[in-house]
Amino acid sequence: MTEIVREAMEYDVVIVGAGPAGLSAAIRLKQLDADLNVVVLEKGSEVGAHILSGAVLDPSGLDALIPDWREKGAPITVPVTKDNFYVLGPAGHIRIPNWPMPPLMSNHGNYIVSMANVCRWMAEQAEARGVEIFPGMAASEIVWGEDGRVAGVVAGEFGKDADGTPGPNYEPGMELLGKYVFLGEGVRGSLAKQVMAKFGLSEGHCPQKFGLGMKEIWEIDPAKHREGTVTHTMGWPLGRNAGGGSFIYHLDNNQVYVGFVVHLNYRNPHLYPYMEFQRFKHHPLVAELLKGGKRVAYGARAISEGGWQSIPKVVAPGVALLGCSAGLVNVPRIKGNHNAMLSGKAAAEAAFAALKDGRAGDELSAYEDELRAGPIGRDLKRVRNIKPMWSKWGLMASLTLGGLDMWTNNLFGFSLFGTLRHGKTDAASTGLAKDFQPIEYPKPDGVLSFDRLTNVSFSFTNHEESQPAHLRLTDPSVPIGVNLPQYAEPAQRYCPAGVYEVVGEGAEARFQINFQNCVHCKTCDIKDPSQNITWTTPQGGDGPNYPNM
Repeated sequence: MTEIVREAMEYDVVIVGAGPAGLSAAIRLKQLDADLNVVVLEKGSEVGAHILSGAVLDPSGLDALIPDWREKGAPITVPVTKDNFYVLGPAGHIRIPNWPMPPLMSNHGNYIVSMANVCRWMAEQAEARGVEIFPGMAASEIVWGEDGRVAGVVAGEFGKDADGTPGPNYEPGMELLGKYVFLGEGVRGSLAKQVMAKFGLSEGHCPQKFGLGMKEIWEIDPAKHREGTVTHTMGWPLGRNAGGGSFIYHLDNNQVYVGFVVHLNYRNPHLYPYMEFQRFKHHPLVAELLKGGKRVAYGARAISEGGWQSIPKVVAPGVALLGCSAGLVNVPRIKGNHNAMLSGKAAAEAAFAALKDGRAGDELSAYEDELRAGPIGRDLKRVRNIKPMWSKWGLMASLTLGGLDMWTNNLFGFSLFGTLRHGKTDAASTGLAKDFQPIEYPKPDGVLSFDRLTNVSFSFTNHEESQPAHLRLTDPSVPIGVNLPQYAEPAQRYCPAGVYEVVGEGAEARFQINFQNCVHCKTCDIKDPSQNITWTTPQGGDGPNYPNM
């Protein structure tokens, strides 16, 4: 095989991912030194195309980065006016009053936003300062330096045939080399996963925990719309089958974000997270709101939920992990965008200081220190026990004991429980099919609830079919030989986009991967009980095209 020869371009800092973390880093670098050469690579067809978040935004990160964001016209215009918390039963609900909740749980001063649109605006701010942003450029490989450091990435490789060999229109891509490389790929990024494994960055830390977040945008009857209202629910339909809950956010233009999160440490392999979401919308509280409305968009993504205990070492020679690549979501607040922005800002400041001192390719230890001792660490440390409490003791214990724990952390800076540890990985949490009853789900009615493939069409997902599948099996025999008899092949159910199918029965059964449907949520890479699936980047520009998620 002919060795691939690539052109190379050199930068001071190469940033992978035009999310809130990567764009914050780019903006901050240029604020500190307008002459720095900074490039941002985005695998989506445009900035924002692959951004999916709740989202109620805590503006503290943006306040620190761009204090005059209001004057600059940021698309952050719907302040939260009302907070509702409910525990649902099959037909009713109980409201949890706001007064016993610690102050950190209040959404006063926060905003309901489309993070896709916020990122588009941030990209404009970055480009105005001279940052180069290349959308449609998937960073598919690490470029390793001779000394073992991360020296850059390969981006823009197109035109491989299905067997992985160069096709007639093959473009080898380029090596983008940086004195430092920032990985802001989001949850379970493929390059971050390689870096973490090579340098052992998770050693000494709890395994990362994850949830699967699914979201629809609805246009509802104006008479039912309450701009600025935020509602969160727990309980039904998940019950004891899984942890998780919902969010309903009323933004402007009679639109509502309806979302559902399922913690991926569930044991019953028959659980079908997508159908739990669809069933949730038939609860009277939700059905009455959506009645007469229409769904206009759908998407899904994994969420990092491990928090303080699961943050890996975030630096290695030549590289730093930003935002969700490091796992900076505050689980009880259901917020991570502010921490993503703060992480980008902190990494930029550490890189600027290093470059000013003439350094390159070393570990940015100042970033590691700031992340753990600064506002990100303070935000996450005081809520560190909520997720393990929920996982170990259930919903009601996490509400009562978790509330107490947050209050003592808030008032006195310590926890009565110390630091609880997470258990095994979400993949290892999956139980054997024979130990659980299958779950019967009602058929979607096409009005409030929808089948997966219909909903995926509302994510505007597209992949060039002639390319190699970006979902790779370590051992192709495992899905039918191991996962099907032992776990009823849960990939058929945990994927929110219908990518995986078992076709045929008995000796005729085969495992089919419909990678064209993939919305890049990474759930398969996380939840597969055999850890046999690796998510990699497809060619640039492919995947979902979210309008204003």
